[in-house]
Amino acid sequence: MPWRDGQPAVGPDGYAAPVASSDPVPRIALNNGVTIPQLGFGVFKVPPADTERATSQALEVGYRHVDTAEMYGNEEGVGRAVRASGIDRQEIFVTSKLDNGFHPPERVAPAFHGTLAALDLDYVDLFLIHWPLPTLSVDYVDTWRAMEELLAGDRVRAIGVSNFQQAHLERVLAATDVVPAVNQIEVHPYLVQDPLREYDRQHGIVTEAWSPIARGGVLGDPAVTAVAAEVGRTPAQVVLRWHLQRGDVVFPKSTRAERMEENFHLFDFELDPAQMAAVSSLDRHQRTGPDPDTFAPVSG
Repeated sequence: MPWRDGQPAVGPDGYAAPVASSDPVPRIALNNGVTIPQLGFGVFKVPPADTERATSQALEVGYRHVDTAEMYGNEEGVGRAVRASGIDRQEIFVTSKLDNGFHPPERVAPAFHGTLAALDLDYVDLFLIHWPLPTLSVDYVDTWRAMEELLAGDRVRAIGVSNFQQAHLERVLAATDVVPAVNQIEVHPYLVQDPLREYDRQHGIVTEAWSPIARGGVLGDPAVTAVAAEVGRTPAQVVLRWHLQRGDVVFPKSTRAERMEENFHLFDFELDPAQMAAVSSLDRHQRTGPDPDTFAPVSG
């Protein structure tokens, strides 16, 4: 495929290393050589009627990574914004996800092609299983095997998973041929997820963080506001910078242009080790979303 970007770059600590780029946002090499911008724009809960406008604004700010999903119902707006942007398609990294009702292996390819049709794009950069749904009769390992078959074509650059726990990943790695490129999980200062992130790292899986500011819940925490005062930044910028320095891929969501700008300006300051530790110390194993071991609703 012409879009393969070479071999994964690995830093001396074993973590995926940023790849040199003229873009202000670092890019991280996935385990198949495709590179992903470390900062993106999320459209979870962005109403479909607002998605094209919001995504277009994000692209104007400088975002080159957009995260959507079949479940969100707003793929069409993302696609319209990407097509209308005037930006070379290969510069924009687009992720979508398999909805929960399409886990039976025979439904995976039709669902994926439904995503392509909704986006009206020639390919997607990354396609994920949205939830493992381990309590259902359909085995997510079989779903992953059907995901692997998508790689035989030229319509997807990389495949991965979302909300997979270590036990879910262990079964996938033991029974199949393709290591997920990404595991997109809930991560924020109240749920730091270090054991799962370390498992991902050891197996060449890049961790993406959803709900990176705990739906705003961490922004008023005294430890976060104290660090923000020290570095002269907003609490949101501090938390997003914390994610970036830990090596997470992160994609905050906002429909407000000024907040998009704020969230994008993260690369001209750093947190020192003490500030990083202060934010990490807030871990309380507190989720804002469902538990992946028990979550089981089906749609689609």
